[in-house]
Amino acid sequence: MEILKDQRDMFGVDFAKNKEALNKISIIRSKMLKNELAGYITKFIKNELRNEEAKTKDVESEEEIPEEIAPTQVEPKDVESEEEIPEEIAPTQVEPKNESVVKEALAEEVQD
Repeated sequence: MEILKDQRDMFGVDFAKNKEALNKISIIRSKMLKNELAGYITKFIKNELRNEEAKTKDVESEEEIPEEIAPTQVEPKDVESEEEIPEEIAPTQVEPKNESVVKEALAEEVQD
């Protein structure tokens, strides 16, 4: 809205004052249109203020993170045996196949 861009300092979060500001700036004969514009401007400014407050709170909360809560770098443990690994995470043991059978099958394929 051009009115809001040009005359930003005349508007605020009060609906009645925004209606008066619209009367000073322009001639709007329709009461319904004037109320809609004043309501839109009021809602728009309130949302902007809320967004600015939320951003400043986020920035402040990021700065105030205590060292106890702040993430720290964790060094991995040396795993000496499979017993220390929970069963859910431990890899399943695969029994080795008979390597001689595999080698013989490959040798037969090469000869054909």
